[in-house]
Amino acid sequence: QIDDLAEVDYSLSSLPAVFRPFIDLDLKGIVFPAGNYTDSPYVPASFTILDQSDSMLYLAFSEYFFQTSSFAYYTAGAFNTTIAEETCSYFNINTEIFGTIIPEVAKYSVTPNPVMLKLMATEIPTISLEQDSFTVEIQGSMEVLAVLPDSTTQSLFTMNIAANTSISLNIFDQKLMGSLCLNRLQFSLAHSNVGSFEVLLLENILSYILQTEVIPSANGK
Repeated sequence: QIDDLAEVDYSLSSLPAVFRPFIDLDLKGIVFPAGNYTDSPYVPASFTILDQSDSMLYLAFSEYFFQTSSFAYYTAGAFNTTIAEETCSYFNINTEIFGTIIPEVAKYSVTPNPVMLKLMATEIPTISLEQDSFTVEIQGSMEVLAVLPDSTTQSLFTMNIAANTSISLNIFDQKLMGSLCLNRLQFSLAHSNVGSFEVLLLENILSYILQTEVIPSANGK
C-alpha cells in the first residue's frame, strides 16, 4: 500500500532472466485505488533499460506506471481539493483582486473579503515522460467563493481550467529532487453569479500569482 488512497501491484510479470553479469526482473508496476483493484484504461508498452554496468542496481519506471498512478488517484478523488481562506490570504488572493477585474465582486463589501477556491479534476491527468522530466496535462474546474463576514460563503464564478506543467528531476545530496514549472494555463468561464467578464485578465493575474508565489513556495519545500 502506497498510502490511504492507492496501492501498487509490483509482482513479477514474467520469470526472472538470469545472465552471467546480471539479473533482469520485470515487475507489473500497476497502481490502483486502495481496496479496489480495477482494470486500468491503459495498455503497458515494453521498454528496456540502457546497457550499463557501473552500478549495482538499475531501476526504471515506465510511463504506464505513472499513467495508472494518475488513474488511481483521480478515481480516489485526490485531485479534488479546497484551498482554504487562510491559504488564499497568505498568497494575497481575495475579493479585492477579483474586484479589479469584475466590478460586481466589489459590491459584496467595502473592505476586501477572503475567498476559498474549490479545485476539481474533470478528466484523468495525462502524464508523459521526457528525458530528465515529465509533463502533466490537467483538465479541471475552479470555483471561487467569497467568505462573507458572517462566515457564510457566496459562489462568485466557476472556471474551466486547462494546465500544462512539467517537473524536472535531478539528484542532489543523494536525494531525488523535483522542480515544478508551469508551462501553460488557460481559463474559460463555465458559470458566473457576477455577470460576464474578461477571462484573460483573470488568467494573467492567477498565472502571475502561481509563477511568483505558489510554485516557488512548492519548489522550496
